[in-house]
Amino acid sequence: MPIVESTYKPPFLFRKGFVATVYSGLIRNVNLPQKRERITLSDGDFLDLDWSYAQEKTEKLIIILHGMEGSAQRAYVTGTAKLCNENNIDALSVNFRGCSGEDNLLFQSYHSGATNDLNDVIAHVLGTKSYSEIYIKGVSLGGNVTLKYLGEESNIPKEVKGGIAVSVPCYLSGSAKELHKLKNVAFHEKFKRDLISKLRAKIDSHPDKIDPKDLKAIKTLYDFDNYYTAKAHGFIDGSDYYEKSSSLQFLPNITVPTLIINALNDSFLSSECYPVKEAKNNPNLFLEMPKYGGHMGFIQKGGYYYNEIRTLEFILEN
Repeated sequence: MPIVESTYKPPFLFRKGFVATVYSGLIRNVNLPQKRERITLSDGDFLDLDWSYAQEKTEKLIIILHGMEGSAQRAYVTGTAKLCNENNIDALSVNFRGCSGEDNLLFQSYHSGATNDLNDVIAHVLGTKSYSEIYIKGVSLGGNVTLKYLGEESNIPKEVKGGIAVSVPCYLSGSAKELHKLKNVAFHEKFKRDLISKLRAKIDSHPDKIDPKDLKAIKTLYDFDNYYTAKAHGFIDGSDYYEKSSSLQFLPNITVPTLIINALNDSFLSSECYPVKEAKNNPNLFLEMPKYGGHMGFIQKGGYYYNEIRTLEFILEN
């Protein structure tokens, strides 16, 4: 499919990717009433789902997946949910394991390629609700999960009609290298502190699997992925995790309309995260590369962000 020409033009102040990223992540607030539901996953762990609804009964649902160390209450999630609710689409905002304010039960948690939990969520929805159209939107890490799910599953339920992935690091090794560069040191350190804090909380519940002394040796996100992510989730090491979990390799297999929005000034993304070749060779894949936007920072006037409006447009078109 030809590359989609972007019409995004941010206010002048937010043309800088760093400013757009920080403002969107730390300052923006979107108020949205949500109703929480806890489900049991196939491996016995739990997941907290936050629902918000359209005013009238609808057969359309959007499932929203947040980014690394995010939650269903982050503004980039609630903004999409609220806009969809106002346009007769229910929203199910997923909290990944350990991201709902309570630690999950198992030693494993979530990662960029963990599609089993999304499978369980969709199975739960289909078994308890009557939606005929389901769309999946993932942001950042959640975007990689979305694309990987859509490309690796040979039997996607017929109700799943499309996907949207925003600011998605679809080539994890390249994105990891970018995160470790000086330009991203503030983000790197914040992610690392939050992840280590959650791992430290697991010491009491899983003392046989974590040595507190080892946590002091984790100096980078590479170290974290080698020590915990890989070990807890069945990978050889961090590099093996990046290779097997990257959604880039699954893009040719996507069979439902799928939109990727990656800003060209997103400091988290490497050149491989702009899959031009894959989009041109797959009629179901639409790639939009705005000049501005930073990482999840598609700010514009009017209350809703550009990527949120594009999400709604894409759903209504397909």
